[in-house]
Amino acid sequence: MRIWPLLVTLASPAAAWEFTEVPICTLSHQAPEGEVVVTFDPALPEYTIAVTLAQGTWPADPVFVITFDGPWPLTIQTDRQTLSDDGRTLTVRDTGFGNVLDGLERNTTAVAFIGTTLAHIPLTDAAPAVREFRTCPATGIS
Repeated sequence: MRIWPLLVTLASPAAAWEFTEVPICTLSHQAPEGEVVVTFDPALPEYTIAVTLAQGTWPADPVFVITFDGPWPLTIQTDRQTLSDDGRTLTVRDTGFGNVLDGLERNTTAVAFIGTTLAHIPLTDAAPAVREFRTCPATGIS
């Protein structure tokens, strides 16, 4: 089974979640194992989540899933993901991301996966950055 850890495990210190509003509303978390970036572009208007593996590639399977574990458990799945040319970055675009933001803000961990390739996403300290993202000056943030 191929398993590609994305972000820091419990044994390692996690990098902080960060929010920026320039040039567009962006929520990000980076660690040596990989990166998660959520954006909102009011000009489109469109949200994206991009999950980049530091090692390995995402398979071209039809369904992408994120499960959120913690006090507000949630599972989201889609078949509308795209892969970067090198296969390391998986991106999902949509006009609404309320469930994704709720999952990031209200839980302790998440696992993003396609088939047997998965990415562990620690959500420690994500809530304050998610709240900033939600209040980004762009109209339409859910």
